[in-house]
Amino acid sequence: MGQYFLDLAIVGGLVIGITALMGVITNGIGESVFGGTKRTEHVDESMKTQTGWRLVGGKKS
Repeated sequence: MGQYFLDLAIVGGLVIGITALMGVITNGIGESVFGGTKRTEHVDESMKTQTGWRLVGGKKS
């Protein structure tokens, strides 16, 4: 009975892990193939908004 639950946990973990990886890989392929020239549009807008902001937290070097 214990082996059944171990097998169930392993298969469940593999199904969840493979599903998550497929989503990330598909998203990366979709962005690179269908992204066009607006691939970094949101990142660029965020950088424009954050220009001049003061850095907080972290270690002082």
